[in-house]
Amino acid sequence: MKKLLILVVLAAAGYLYFGYRTPTAPAAAPAATPAAETRKASADAVFADAYANRRNNLPVSGEGTVVRLLSDDNTGNRHQRFIVKLASGQTLLIAHNIDIAPRVAALNIGDRIAFSGEYAWNEKGGVVHWTHRTTSGSHPAGSITHNGQTYQ
Repeated sequence: MKKLLILVVLAAAGYLYFGYRTPTAPAAAPAATPAAETRKASADAVFADAYANRRNNLPVSGEGTVVRLLSDDNTGNRHQRFIVKLASGQTLLIAHNIDIAPRVAALNIGDRIAFSGEYAWNEKGGVVHWTHRTTSGSHPAGSITHNGQTYQ
């Protein structure tokens, strides 16, 4: 009888241990920084350095969120103008020559864009221009990508 009682207790203990035990979740792997996030941080560091050191004529590329739409600059070559905010918080004026490249269509506040062009320092964060193909070859061609369409 005593052996039977011990056997029942061991069986019950085994059942409780193996049967009702909730599996533990596997340890989460450390979050790896995706390559895109690394590129954004690197691009933002370039803009921060360019601003801090008052750089001009610097070929750049990056991406940001449109935070303000401005009126076109119609003096000389016409430019579509808008402000983008980088992930770092720095803002840039984008001056896109619409005499050479098509206007960025249906651009709205909150839209994400990618851009390449030439950085010029100003006290508000900087300007990116030459966001279009080059007609003379004097600058690398730039571009703006919005909603999957590239404008240059």
